[in-house]
Amino acid sequence: MRLALPVAVVVVAVGAAVWVGIALRGRDDGARCGPGFLPRGARCAVPAGPCPAPLASTPHGCDAPDVRVLVPACTLTVGPSDWEAERTVSPRTLRVQAFRLDAFEVTRGRWGGDEGPDAARAASGMTRDEAATFCAARGGRLPTEDEWMAAAASAVDPPRRYPWGDTGAVCRRAAWGLAGGPCASDGDGPDTVGAHPDGDSPLGLHDLAGNVAEWVASPERGIAKGGSWQTALASDLRIWARLELDPGARDAKVGLRCAYAP
Repeated sequence: MRLALPVAVVVVAVGAAVWVGIALRGRDDGARCGPGFLPRGARCAVPAGPCPAPLASTPHGCDAPDVRVLVPACTLTVGPSDWEAERTVSPRTLRVQAFRLDAFEVTRGRWGGDEGPDAARAASGMTRDEAATFCAARGGRLPTEDEWMAAAASAVDPPRRYPWGDTGAVCRRAAWGLAGGPCASDGDGPDTVGAHPDGDSPLGLHDLAGNVAEWVASPERGIAKGGSWQTALASDLRIWARLELDPGARDAKVGLRCAYAP
């Protein structure tokens, strides 16, 4: 004789199965990292042997190549027409002239000469003036906030929500939520640059969302864009979000990339 299970029991069982499936997928660290990178705790590490794309071999180890991406001149409208930006940013029109932007965040190898497996991790903890001085020494400067947003939008109007498009932020697209979730809980610093290719912008810019928030030039208060490895809310990865802090602050979640003449 077949016994009918109470509806509540069936619902609980199905719910538990779904929860377990989600939990197991959430523990699939390999899905977080791009091909060739090794999941190691909350990070995507560089393996021994050939450098995984898009990194390149340098005298101090695998590191980001010195690639600069052209961001074309554009006019973007940011405001209530972007329904998620309403009451978050003031309605305005951005007019940006063409410029070039580092394809990668500045790494520890380029910033401080670190060698070995950490050379390709994003550099962080510099003040805004130190970041600007570094860019000037390379023949560049810090981008303005408007330029950063134009680059993150790939110069397309209306702007997309994230550098990769309008779809949601998931752990394979960016190094975010690594300190207290939702992507990990034991992160202790920025990740390897270029290790999340699913989050690349159509222009070929890596890690514009997550990893390190990036200093931008601003006349008064300090502003960093893009969210970071500590970011816990996907909304803080959207291109109009900003982190405001003292320009002289040394923050483990803030780094940089440089802009140049076109």
